[in-house]
Amino acid sequence: MSGRKRIQVDQSEWYRLQQRARQLREVKRDIPRLFADVRAQTRADIDRAFSPLQDRQRRQQEAVDRLSDRTRHLEADTTRRLQEQADRLHQDLRETAGRIEQDTRQRLEQQRKEAENALAAERAERRAETARLAQEIDAFKEDRARAETTVRTWLVDARTMADLVDGELPHDRYAPGRLDRLRHRIATAEENAADGRFDAALAVAQETFHELSDLRVDIEQREFERCLAQKEAVEALVQVEMLAEGNRQRPVVGPDAEVIAGYLLDVVHWSEGEYDRVRQDTGQALARARDPRTGVEDLRGLRDEEAPRLERSLGEAVERAGMRQLTSQLRVNLADVVAETLAEVAYYDLVEEESGYDDGDPRGAFRARLRHAGGNEITVEIEQADKDSPQCVIRVVSHDHDSTAEADLRDRAEAVYQALREQGVPIGLEASAPEAERGTPVLRPGEQHRAGRENPGT
Repeated sequence: MSGRKRIQVDQSEWYRLQQRARQLREVKRDIPRLFADVRAQTRADIDRAFSPLQDRQRRQQEAVDRLSDRTRHLEADTTRRLQEQADRLHQDLRETAGRIEQDTRQRLEQQRKEAENALAAERAERRAETARLAQEIDAFKEDRARAETTVRTWLVDARTMADLVDGELPHDRYAPGRLDRLRHRIATAEENAADGRFDAALAVAQETFHELSDLRVDIEQREFERCLAQKEAVEALVQVEMLAEGNRQRPVVGPDAEVIAGYLLDVVHWSEGEYDRVRQDTGQALARARDPRTGVEDLRGLRDEEAPRLERSLGEAVERAGMRQLTSQLRVNLADVVAETLAEVAYYDLVEEESGYDDGDPRGAFRARLRHAGGNEITVEIEQADKDSPQCVIRVVSHDHDSTAEADLRDRAEAVYQALREQGVPIGLEASAPEAERGTPVLRPGEQHRAGRENPGT
């Protein structure tokens, strides 16, 4: 005949353990070389992002060189300023890699505004020059050959600029449909020239050329803005990645809040997949941040929302891993108290070779087998009521080949109850009577732990 008695550990002991585990939530930031690693990775990403931009500007310069003498000098300063702005931004981002600070953003934003103002002033000068040149058409209205040559030159330059924008710049992302409208205007100017309306054709060709130049500048400015947003998103996510790597293992903290020498918390093991999910989600977010197709708003969302969320998830995973390790040790300690109590009140001895965690996994239930000289046995089963539950359940199961009185079963449970109370573990005794059972619950001894002697999972 078998008898079972269940004792539930009160929540206050759980809360004491939670206070110890909560210390782990603040992920370690004082990791050697963390800053250096984040800076190195961020700089590598910045260089990768600017490499195609620099190649694109080189090809733009080649296209500008093919313009006519009249328009080429109008674009020369713009091209130079865009290249200088790109080089300066590249250098500034490299220098600030590894830290995201508001004053850095403000300084870069001020630089961007200064560059935009300079470019706007140059564009105003170009338009004034164009207006002056347009007056020349009146001087050679009677010279149709000269008029036609001038118009054709502007049209060729306009088509060159349109091809430059179409082939080198992401106009569909930043100005969808705008290039098509400008190409349509070029076609209109060509029709006017074919009809001999050179004055109308020249006005349209010149205005279209300048709008194409403005479009080029606007897109480049938007790309510079995206490069900054990309750098900050990548930097924030690389920091989470480095923090995760640095917190794969954490020191084990004892009841006195002091680190226990020689013991480590294996966060990967004890988090039961939560740590791995954080790493996987971080990797996916980094892939999005590094994707040149990701827009500015999405990049800012990765920086301001996704990176902080992932860091919180990492801290929670570390905390839960620590909590699970602590409660695993608690199960061993409780088994030790129960075994010692039953040895004193009923002369049962612990059978170490048949005691241990289910399947040898310290994350599971702990079962201790005790045996009496007369052949009767007791199994002490200790597990969480549910995963991460605030209740630890102790079952004292008697496996007697002879009859054991109900009073004896109750006395054993009462003795265990009092022993746990004396150990400072607040508990409550279940009110129901012991249950009668047949047979013996399966005990799957694995990794052998003497109750209270070893720190599991380290």
